[in-house]
Amino acid sequence: MARTMKVAIVDDEQDMRQSISQWLTLSGFETETFSCAEDALKAIGNDWPGVVVSDIKMPGMDGMAFLKRLMGQDSGLPVIMITGHGDVPMAVEAMRLGAWDFLEKPFDPGRMTELAKRATQHRRMTLDARALRRDLADGTGIMEKLIGSSSPMERLREDILDLGQADGHVLIDGETGTGKTLVAHALHAVGPRASKKFASISCAAFSEEMLAQRLFGPVEEGGPLPLVEEARGGTVLLEDVEALSQALQARLLTFINDQGTPAETRIVAICNDHQAGRTVEDALRPDLYYRLSALKITLPPLRARGEDILTLFTRMAEQFADEYGCEAPVITAQEAAQLLQAPWPGNIRQLINVAERAVLQNRRGTGSIASLLMTENEAAGPVITTEGKPLKEYVESFEKMLIDNTMRRHKGSITNVMDELCLPRRTLNEKMAKYGLQRSDYL
Repeated sequence: MARTMKVAIVDDEQDMRQSISQWLTLSGFETETFSCAEDALKAIGNDWPGVVVSDIKMPGMDGMAFLKRLMGQDSGLPVIMITGHGDVPMAVEAMRLGAWDFLEKPFDPGRMTELAKRATQHRRMTLDARALRRDLADGTGIMEKLIGSSSPMERLREDILDLGQADGHVLIDGETGTGKTLVAHALHAVGPRASKKFASISCAAFSEEMLAQRLFGPVEEGGPLPLVEEARGGTVLLEDVEALSQALQARLLTFINDQGTPAETRIVAICNDHQAGRTVEDALRPDLYYRLSALKITLPPLRARGEDILTLFTRMAEQFADEYGCEAPVITAQEAAQLLQAPWPGNIRQLINVAERAVLQNRRGTGSIASLLMTENEAAGPVITTEGKPLKEYVESFEKMLIDNTMRRHKGSITNVMDELCLPRRTLNEKMAKYGLQRSDYL
């Protein structure tokens, strides 16, 4: 649901406040008036759902001081300044300080309406982006599946948020099993097209003729619309984009060019073929590649995500344990080190397989994680390597995982966690603070 935007009108002249308010109200805005900047500041805080229209010359706190205060508490708040005739230099200074725009008296009411409309649209996008950033940090919705607190994952979530709000086409690259399709869905879900159709197709799963018909038509009478029509206003996901023939690449490029900017239907393309060093740039004609890769996301391999490996393994093992009705395996320090040092050529998909098999082994009371990793990575050489991080970082990763697991198992009971880990309360509190663990997350 779109949030309602307000327009705060700040002017010491009652007639001016009322006339602006009446005009904007007739134009469909919800207004709130203030006779002085001091009263307005009491009502307008960070994340205030609206914009501000303020006179510059006012008794007490003038408009320039008011603007500085507003920018100090929320630099993303649009403020439209009203200046007297001949005060253009002052208006320019206000713009330098962060004002959205200015109107010179006497001003055209239509111009005021247009500025208010653009400013409220911008404010809505700013507040929505902030809410999405909080969702990303909290791991809610579809973003909950993008688990991890490592720097690469934090950057990935930021990229998803930023590119999700953009209109351009996107190319998603990365090793097999890194979650490219999930990221494509997330890009659609966090952007302005979320309420529109999301359609996907694998370019490697059809013959050229069938793929052309499914993408662009024509369709048989009573049959489904071509994907580019079905997803009009939304997103079309092209999996295995490197499998497109030269002829279909040309048709796709024509479709993209004919749409113009901004694109009505957004194309998100995924490259899955990384054999023999071949890249998507090698597979696509240059003009199509550069149109798609103007906005590009490259997913990090699992081996570059540090302690996320332990977090993911623990979550997956617990899910499989619930599914099979048994206990999840308890990871030893040696097994944690083995998980952290494994090459993971299959990335998250491989880790999920290992977690499921570890749960089944644990249910039977046989096997070990080391043996599973050796089996999974036979072609990659020894599981334990001499490369990686210092021992201290492995120990800290294991310690964080152990406290996290124990807190979740005891649903945040500090006493039970202290007893199981043989830790005094102060030490446990210090370690939880060090690793960013909060008791409220486990209740």
